[in-house]
Amino acid sequence: QLQASGGGLVQAGASLRLSCLVADYAFANYIMGWFRQAQGKEREFVAAITWRNGRKYYADSVKGRFAISRDAAQSTVYLQMNDLNPDDTAVYYCAVNSRGELYDASEAYAIWGQGTQVTVSS
Repeated sequence: QLQASGGGLVQAGASLRLSCLVADYAFANYIMGWFRQAQGKEREFVAAITWRNGRKYYADSVKGRFAISRDAAQSTVYLQMNDLNPDDTAVYYCAVNSRGELYDASEAYAIWGQGTQVTVSS
């Protein structure tokens, strides 16, 4: 249903772009979000975008480094991650929020992708 890709092993300071193919959904009113979960830690909000008007939201920890975008023609949401550091190491998940609110609350997202691993070495 959701296919996240683009993770990998990189050195600190490098960039990665994650992709999430959002197929088979009438997502005109949805919020698409990226969350991450580091080993031994709770899942945390990273970024979100409203599909209708492209409004964007970011966690403070990634502001200025990460950028979320969407491509309606490709049915894909992207997370461009720049200036990565070891604290960004986690499994990254994309998710669909059909409630249209609580963009940073994982419980508002009903559909989740399988996750893609991002590892940043120092």
